[in-house]
Amino acid sequence: MAPPVPYLPGKEPHPREHRLIFKNVDRAGWDPSIDCYLADGGYEQLKKALAMEKSAIIGEVKASGLRGRGGAGFPTGVKWGFIPPANTKPVYLICNADESEPGTFKDRYIIHQDPHQLIEGMAISCYAVGAKLAYIYIREEFPEGAKILEKAIAEARARGFLGANILGSGFDCEIHVHRGAGAYICGEETGLIESLEGKRPYPRIKPPYFPAALGLYMCPTIVNNVESLCHVKHILQMGGAEYAKLGTPNNTGTRILCVSGDVQKPGYYEVEVGKVTMGEVIEDLCGGLKPGRKLKSIIPGGSSAKVLRAGDRYKLKDGRELGIMDIPMDFDTMAACGSMAGSGGVIVIDDSRSISWVLNNLNNFYAHESCGQCTPCREGSLWMKKITDRVVAGKASPADIDTLYGVAKNIDGRTICAFGEACSWPTESFVEKFRDELVADTKPELEGALVSAEPLTAAAGLR
Repeated sequence: MAPPVPYLPGKEPHPREHRLIFKNVDRAGWDPSIDCYLADGGYEQLKKALAMEKSAIIGEVKASGLRGRGGAGFPTGVKWGFIPPANTKPVYLICNADESEPGTFKDRYIIHQDPHQLIEGMAISCYAVGAKLAYIYIREEFPEGAKILEKAIAEARARGFLGANILGSGFDCEIHVHRGAGAYICGEETGLIESLEGKRPYPRIKPPYFPAALGLYMCPTIVNNVESLCHVKHILQMGGAEYAKLGTPNNTGTRILCVSGDVQKPGYYEVEVGKVTMGEVIEDLCGGLKPGRKLKSIIPGGSSAKVLRAGDRYKLKDGRELGIMDIPMDFDTMAACGSMAGSGGVIVIDDSRSISWVLNNLNNFYAHESCGQCTPCREGSLWMKKITDRVVAGKASPADIDTLYGVAKNIDGRTICAFGEACSWPTESFVEKFRDELVADTKPELEGALVSAEPLTAAAGLR
């Protein structure tokens, strides 16, 4: 049995955690150098992979049941299998490190503290899918992370883990870091690809532009999240079947939850998928709500996930009835309760928060980040922002809440990419769950009045 990993004082994992990806995060005596990584058994799984058949690696990833950790939760091995079998074009792999979902802050810790884990996972994945060239698309706001990755890639190349004829295997692989320009839309894989090609990041229509068939430079391209690619190394080390024993059926392995908002111990926690409930995350891992406060709502999967209201109960198809605190933190149960596990960003909202302010804060973000390609999203995201500007400024009428909801419903399902849902779902769910509170912040005497939202800045100053 391996000795326990020592951690920095005050940074020890919670006993409920099961650390695979975050094993080296906050580890005592650890640094991001290749020497430190090699001393801990680094790149051994790459050596193992290069002696295997590519199909065998893909088979292990499929057997593991790994689902993408970037938000969509799509099975990783299945995605890899979408590359056309008779393909004669170059294949590319892209690591999506554009971690820009509000409430999510996990990938940056991997990049800053354990970059070689990501590089090894990428190299194995490249070999498995037949990609000789890979890119790490990293958001502009991670300048130090980009420098760390550049240094780690140079170290790996110098030791023969990247470049031509890796470890004498005959396999060539290069990884390049590409810095984005701070656009949330580049977290969408086809928008990312457009940006990587040097164009405005307008997402592509799917079909036909599924990246595995028509991706970067119209060639087959696999796009995976940072955390997802790191899991590949551990799947190969453990074996797909053994890895699948972690977590719960169809929700295997571990995932990192990023908890922010009104809890006593916000932070990152790596747990087996579905083995902890929402209540255990808040009360056990995060030490409970702030003193004297009551839970109001939870956004369970990053800001684009539909909000769940405290006190609500959910009847599932299997006969279970769950309260909000009983919901297991897995993909399927979260979806059955009307929201999504998403990127793992859990935002806790207590009774000190104005729902109008929370929604306006989200609408300001999405209005700013819309790429503008689709009319419903380009116009609608700004309209939602202007309406909630009026609400928080006390300049809205009750009818404005109905208008707000109608605008959101007319964005949902009417855009090229999922940004339409990302910006409309918060408004839809907050109005559905908290209509009375939103209406209470309006003024009936303003019914029919013309109010300009342009000069209103109350959202920034609301307390």
